Amino acid sequence: MIRSTRMYRFIYRILSISLLLSLCSSSLGAPASWAAMMMSPVNPKVTREARELLNTLYHVSGENIIAGQHDYLESPDDQNNKLNKISGQYAGLHGYELGAISGQTEDQIARQRSSVVDSAIRWYKAGGMVSITFHESLPGTAKAWSNVQKSISQSEFDKYVTPGTAEYGKLIQDLDSVAASLKKLSDAGVPVLWRPYHEMNGDWFWWGQKNHFNKLWNVMYDRFVNVHGLNNLLWVWSPNAPNGYAEPYSLYFPGLAKVDVLAIDIYNSDFRQSYYDGLLSLAQGKPIAIGESGELPDLEALEITQNKWAYMMTWGKMLTENNSASRISTFMNSGYVLSRDKLVLVQQNVSSFAKAAVPLENGLYGEYFSNAKLSGVPIMRKDDSIQFNWRNGSPELSIPKDFFSVRWTGKIQPLYSEKYTISTLSDDGIRVWIDGNLIIDSWFRQSWVERKGKIDLSAGQLYDIKVEYYEARGDSMVKLMWESPSQSKEIVPPGALFQPFSHVRTQK
Repeated sequence: MIRSTRMYRFIYRILSISLLLSLCSSSLGAPASWAAMMMSPVNPKVTREARELLNTLYHVSGENIIAGQHDYLESPDDQNNKLNKISGQYAGLHGYELGAISGQTEDQIARQRSSVVDSAIRWYKAGGMVSITFHESLPGTAKAWSNVQKSISQSEFDKYVTPGTAEYGKLIQDLDSVAASLKKLSDAGVPVLWRPYHEMNGDWFWWGQKNHFNKLWNVMYDRFVNVHGLNNLLWVWSPNAPNGYAEPYSLYFPGLAKVDVLAIDIYNSDFRQSYYDGLLSLAQGKPIAIGESGELPDLEALEITQNKWAYMMTWGKMLTENNSASRISTFMNSGYVLSRDKLVLVQQNVSSFAKAAVPLENGLYGEYFSNAKLSGVPIMRKDDSIQFNWRNGSPELSIPKDFFSVRWTGKIQPLYSEKYTISTLSDDGIRVWIDGNLIIDSWFRQSWVERKGKIDLSAGQLYDIKVEYYEARGDSMVKLMWESPSQSKEIVPPGALFQPFSHVRTQK
């Protein structure tokens, strides 16, 4: 009876989304609740497919859980096919591996990674989600499980994250090698839930329980995003459950600015509520997931007390070693669990809903005027953030060095539900509106003066923002910053600023 009720609930939900979509498409915009769910990826340049994947995770959270199944580098489809044979369903999410741990030669690794890439492309085209784990051997050592688990000291670890050392060079060589496979997926338009350096709060991997773990994370992030242009990746941080073998999450968290999804690895059916609550709190509204587990979680707990898990992933052969065939079948055919077939329906509606809504991209819409009065026909362009120091120069070739003005408009999205302090540093005049409220009004000549205003904001909500600035004579500069009890003072980053997609393109 419970199973039938869940199935009816899923069908009802799909029908409800379709009805809401039809209503939305006949109106001028999308509901505010949908806009609030379209949270920003940490990489503002992510592909459309990756952004849609993240939107789906936000959409599923609190309503369903996506079933996932991991497979090994040497056999990228075996366990997922076994899952289908047992239950009649494929997992919605297919987990892959790019780390070689069995002493393979470089040629063998290349062939095996190629097979993973081919499988992942087929899987994505069939409507499934792709997650990839990377068990990296200590750079410069043989590709073997013993070297993934190699014990190194803190001082030895530090050499791998210090540019200019031989160890750092070996790390970069490793990263470049695996990036080649990820690039093939990027070229094929496949978004990836990228899950590196997992279980870092335990001591069983060479990267585990190290001070400055975030340096290792940031080296990979910078190399993949800024050097290789891997904009198809969503970054998944996946510690171990903080049990007797692992330390608290927060000691190894790279920060919300470098993580799209927070997941935890759970074994021995240890799905205790405190693990869930702790991760949910740390996520501050970002999706959470079960990165890997040996046992399938309890359906009642998932639906009642832990309903924010967006997906889960059973680890390899533990699917059948730790779970009975009847338990697997019951789980995969539950109305609360999204197999690939059901996930396809959800993704189709999410994608259509996003198209009916006003799609957003990071940054603000800038209007540059050739006078200090914000009048006339402006030069239009997109600005990622407001942090300019033109000194005695001009922001645009056709704009004078003195007596010009700028109006920036768009949306701003906070990470926390707190009172925010908005501050500006300008030379000369500045005004700031948020949600229609004028919170900074300093419209007169001034030299490098900081102004502040306060406003209560809710996490994840999109607020209208308008900033107006004018320059008189001499130096010209303007910065927009924010801070809150949980948010250190910083320039408001591109990931927190939005404008309608393709609303403006820079005029040259």
